Amino acid sequence: MYLNDNLKPHYETDPYSALEAQRLAQFYTFGPMMFQVARLMVKWGILEMLGESPSTEKEVAEKAGISQYAAKCLLESSLTMHLVTVDTTSNRYSLAKVGWFLLHDKSTRVNMDFNQDVVYQGMFYLEEAFRTGQPAGLKTLGDWPTVYEGLSSLPEPASSSWFAFDHFYSDTAFDTALKVVFSKPVRHLMDIGGNTGRWAMQCVQHDPKVQVTVVDLPQQLELMREQTKGKYGADRIDGFATDVLKPNFPLPTHRAYDAIWMSQFLDCFSEEQISRILNRVAEVMTPDTRLYIMETFWDRQKFETAAFCLVMTSLYFTTIANGNSKMYHSDDMITLVENAGMEVERSEDMIGLGHTILVCRKKS
Repeated sequence: MYLNDNLKPHYETDPYSALEAQRLAQFYTFGPMMFQVARLMVKWGILEMLGESPSTEKEVAEKAGISQYAAKCLLESSLTMHLVTVDTTSNRYSLAKVGWFLLHDKSTRVNMDFNQDVVYQGMFYLEEAFRTGQPAGLKTLGDWPTVYEGLSSLPEPASSSWFAFDHFYSDTAFDTALKVVFSKPVRHLMDIGGNTGRWAMQCVQHDPKVQVTVVDLPQQLELMREQTKGKYGADRIDGFATDVLKPNFPLPTHRAYDAIWMSQFLDCFSEEQISRILNRVAEVMTPDTRLYIMETFWDRQKFETAAFCLVMTSLYFTTIANGNSKMYHSDDMITLVENAGMEVERSEDMIGLGHTILVCRKKS
């Protein structure tokens, strides 16, 4: 297995002493409780309060509008979780570094909301999902075969948290991605899995001549049209409805496409499904077409924390999304590309929050 030099030290050795390992093992067993404590410390403004001024249990209870019992339980739990520290002379609690990141790090907040509102209840069904290959936890949100059929009708707050999570990780990559895709002239671009049309809008605003065809499920195209209506360049965006899980699914061929774009799309499918999708895409490519695959490959991350977040997100795909996809290792994706009769012309790493773009062409 290939790992970049940033990740090797974390995964090639066992870094913990026996006492550290024992403590971490206990962290895992009490993980659900710890998550809810951390969430409430944020939601009820307690961490923010302690960041402004050290406070006693009584002061926390009064300011947060909770009982002193609740304040005591939360503060003592947070103390053992290292979210806060305590001055044993004055009995005043203060914000610790971990608590600061829970409060101020945007990715942490986005991940917390996503896990609470989208994933948490469904994760109880992880074992069933692994055994059946089906998203067994999706029933906690609605009655759909996969989450993608239900995106336009997700209940709140799951809907807001899902789209905030998706957009947070994709939007940061757009500026650099535009430079990669438009490094040579692009007049016709196919955006497969275009979702709400955010990338399509970026393209037509970046280049006043480009035409974009968004390929997605019918219900997603309706959402895309709603989101782009009346905005500059929306007249250069059209939609093509298809279901990429259907055999020999149709793709638009009324234009010769210079670029085909897939952003955080292939991670929504199993390797077998990706293979079928890539083979179908290769059929509509010309020698001049370039396929741009943008994904957050866990093995190409600069920081181990990012790799951890990505690998854990795979379990959302298992339990909620579709039961059989994940955040991939780049070697696995490149193998699928090559098996589909294409080759990776070049790759661009560390785009946005750890994205990679694979630039692919048909083998000559």
